[in-house]
Amino acid sequence: MTSGSDHAFGGVVGQSDILVLNMPQPSNDDPLLLQKLNDLAQSDTYFQLDTQIQRLIQMLVAEMQSHPDDLLLSRACNDTVIALLQRHISSFETHRKESRFDLDMIDRYIDQHLGRKITVAQLAGSVFLGESQFHMLFKEQMGITPHQYVLGKRVDMAKSLIERGNLTIGQIAELSGFSSQSAFTHAFARLQGMSPTMYKKHISVK
Repeated sequence: MTSGSDHAFGGVVGQSDILVLNMPQPSNDDPLLLQKLNDLAQSDTYFQLDTQIQRLIQMLVAEMQSHPDDLLLSRACNDTVIALLQRHISSFETHRKESRFDLDMIDRYIDQHLGRKITVAQLAGSVFLGESQFHMLFKEQMGITPHQYVLGKRVDMAKSLIERGNLTIGQIAELSGFSSQSAFTHAFARLQGMSPTMYKKHISVK
């Protein structure tokens, strides 16, 4: 994970291990390491390590814990882990396009946070995907962007609130997570073909 990147992870308590590697800063004196780090950073994918490689990493971790000040050992262990990750990413690429995400989980996250700003990075984190990979898969599977999907959810919620008939347009805009009443009115009219006020009148006539 590169510095400053949005990310998320999940695991089962008591059954999951998290390995954090403090990688040396790459330099022009070491183009091979720089290339390896760049390749990993651009892969933006997830993969599972088999039992044999998990054991090997556990052994490397034990060595580093026993000799925390041995920089040469740390560097060798880091290089080994990078090589393992590269090999697994390479074998994973052929199945990458077949991967899908849990839309129900995404919907639950949106429903729980609809009253506030929701970013693509947050949605990606809710299903443990990198932001660019999530955006690509979502557009491919749903035919619209994550932003458009969330906007549709906000308008659907606004319609339900309007139909209750006991809230002002401003209150509905706020509860639906819009930044302002004008932004709400514009989005609602674009998706519904009429303003929220017109929709409210239309509902009252029925």
